[in-house]
Amino acid sequence: QVRLVESGGGLVQAGGSLRLSCAASGSILSINRMGWYRQAPGKQRELVAAITSGGNTNYVGSVKGRFTISRDNAKNTVTLQMNSLKPEDTAVYYCNADLRYYSDSYVRSGDCWGQGTQVTVSS
Repeated sequence: QVRLVESGGGLVQAGGSLRLSCAASGSILSINRMGWYRQAPGKQRELVAAITSGGNTNYVGSVKGRFTISRDNAKNTVTLQMNSLKPEDTAVYYCNADLRYYSDSYVRSGDCWGQGTQVTVSS
């Protein structure tokens, strides 16, 4: 009943920029935290950036000053602006939302994940 759809990944040279977007749809009541995770080959998935409904943000240290997360609460979207990209940013990026939604006439809560979008930064 709830979907997260990502867009905006691709191939970019080191120093370049990409913008990732994620839209949540379905029987959504509210979204608390939205975030972006990434997983590089052979590594564990890590939190890159997150933002609460009130606009509080946090970032993993390696992206601070380069990435900016923002959201539109009215549209249930979250965006990750990635600047000064480095080869080590190469990974599959996943959108995540901690939300409340309707399912089978019940209000449920939990995490929802997007399908992932590939970001490749060449040196």
